[in-house]
Amino acid sequence: MVSTEVIVTTYNNPQALHFALLGLEGQSTQAFKVCVADDGSGSDTQEVVSLWQHRFGQERFRHVWHPDKGFAKNEILNKAIVSSQADYLIFIDGDCIASPGYVQRHLDLRRPGQFVSGSLIRMPLEVNELLTDGLITTKAIFQTKWLKSHGSIRRLGSWLKTANLPLPMSDFLERISPVKKVWNGCNSSGWRSDLLKVNGFDESMKYGAEDVEMGVRLNNAGIIGRHNRYTAPLLHIEHARGYADPLVAASNKRYMKTVRRSGRTWTPLGIVKSETPSSLIQD
Repeated sequence: MVSTEVIVTTYNNPQALHFALLGLEGQSTQAFKVCVADDGSGSDTQEVVSLWQHRFGQERFRHVWHPDKGFAKNEILNKAIVSSQADYLIFIDGDCIASPGYVQRHLDLRRPGQFVSGSLIRMPLEVNELLTDGLITTKAIFQTKWLKSHGSIRRLGSWLKTANLPLPMSDFLERISPVKKVWNGCNSSGWRSDLLKVNGFDESMKYGAEDVEMGVRLNNAGIIGRHNRYTAPLLHIEHARGYADPLVAASNKRYMKTVRRSGRTWTPLGIVKSETPSSLIQD
């Protein structure tokens, strides 16, 4: 049987992390483990982690942490990947709430030689004050009517993501979608063995599509993406981004173009610090 782990990234946003884990607790399938990949959060986050370690149980929940060294999300993700015992890994950010069918949909879409590329629905900042455990546990927050009345559905694409369309229709929309099938760190999944094959995430990259770059190398390695846009929505909790730098984001995009054109599959600054593929990575 294929084993699955959901890796949840976080950094000093304990309330959002609590809501993210509450969403995972309410999944239609519970055939997965949870890893919180923590980019150096403080004691407030540790309190949330301790609570959820008790709720999920020691066998299903783990916490991977490193000291705060500025934005180092890709580094903590690599630590989570290499230390995971699961065959299949689902990635969400700790400021995202998964609808009840989210994990099952990723599992239904998994195929050898492919990764799943999801999207999200962005909730406006003012919604944060309205968020409660009850909104999530009763599933009210995932209803189109609630999201629309609170400014989260402003165009057709967002409506389609929450419309609970018949599966054949949503599958059709995903097949014809013009959106590129990139690796979205907030909502993607793939085989651990494939991620190891390309040496995981590039740890030299800071905020600004830094996670997308691994997807480019997966494509170069013949591992293609498939959409998960119109089923099992993921809701994003808005927040400040003091670490965002437009110059860094622009540099990241230029670098990704170079990687795409070169056909490169391996990063020398990933899980293993080596210019060439290494046998040190074990599946």
